[in-house]
Amino acid sequence: ERPAIAPDIDKFLSELGWREFCRHLLFDHPDLATRNLQPAFDAFPWHSDEAALSAWQRGRTGYPIVDAGMRELWYSGVMHNRVRMVVGSFLVKHLLIDWRLGEQWFWDTLVDADPGSNPGNWQWVAGCGADAAPYFRVFNPLLQSEKFDAGGSYIRRWVPELAGLPDNLIHQPWTATPLELAAAGIELGGNYPRPIVDHKTGRQRALSAYAELRQR
Repeated sequence: ERPAIAPDIDKFLSELGWREFCRHLLFDHPDLATRNLQPAFDAFPWHSDEAALSAWQRGRTGYPIVDAGMRELWYSGVMHNRVRMVVGSFLVKHLLIDWRLGEQWFWDTLVDADPGSNPGNWQWVAGCGADAAPYFRVFNPLLQSEKFDAGGSYIRRWVPELAGLPDNLIHQPWTATPLELAAAGIELGGNYPRPIVDHKTGRQRALSAYAELRQR
């Protein structure tokens, strides 16, 4: 019988394997941080949106799990791996902002930024990297938040203005009633932003962009 810690060891070893894989990618592709591994993505219709990029960088997107991750990164220089995937997907798919801008921000802010893993993982999230299957996958930040931070403790730590909301509202405060918001001391559009993009709208826009790329 395997010890209870075995799955954790397996996970750790798989992460080491992924790191080494990214190092090999970097060896073969020294421009990994600046050029798509899959040239077809050179035609991808990225959006230029300085306001949205800044909101993402500063943790002001209106999506609590995304904002919590980006604020943790800014204040501590680290971020949990799960949240890295969520915020990365949000930038390149919900906002359609070039993955290279996300890679540059992580390179500047992560204390564990790695020249292979950082661009390798960003290209994986964007769908233009190695083994990016399915490349059109769009993380749902609400489902991710409810699954991995069910009690909202992570959000409450890094987005303290939402701390007064109950567990069932903290993941999507825009669904709270005016009375519930007032009781928690929250003013949407004031001390906490409204979502900068609707999830369904952002997801459909991303899928349309990927479908257009595939047709080319």
